Amino acid sequence: MSGPALKQLHAHRSIHEGGLSGAVTKTELMIEFLQEGDMKSADRAADELIEYWKSRVISHADAEEEGLYLDIKKENPELETAIIQLTRDHDLIRIIVKDIEELRETEKISPTVLQKFYALLVVNEVHSRDEERLLLE
Repeated sequence: MSGPALKQLHAHRSIHEGGLSGAVTKTELMIEFLQEGDMKSADRAADELIEYWKSRVISHADAEEEGLYLDIKKENPELETAIIQLTRDHDLIRIIVKDIEELRETEKISPTVLQKFYALLVVNEVHSRDEERLLLE
């Protein structure tokens, strides 16, 4: 069972906006360090950004899948296809974060790593918009 905030559009949207805003801010900070040539700080910022995606965004996705999505599917079985699509978005976020972690072991902060960080922002933004529209409006 999910908490009441997840079922309320304005509260859920606020969670999404806060998560995305934090990710954007942390990404921009990492980029600033790179532009300044401060690789040590950029590397630390990248680690913090990965942890942010895991602790804030992926943990929210886990909560949705374990509660909200199950509740909605039970109440509205016709939304099952939408829930499958939204769960796939979560899986993409998990996959991209794992890819970044693996790449950072050998490449630190490379153009490929940066592209994947930006991909997370795009997937998350589109996912949140679709989730709100399909399940909560």
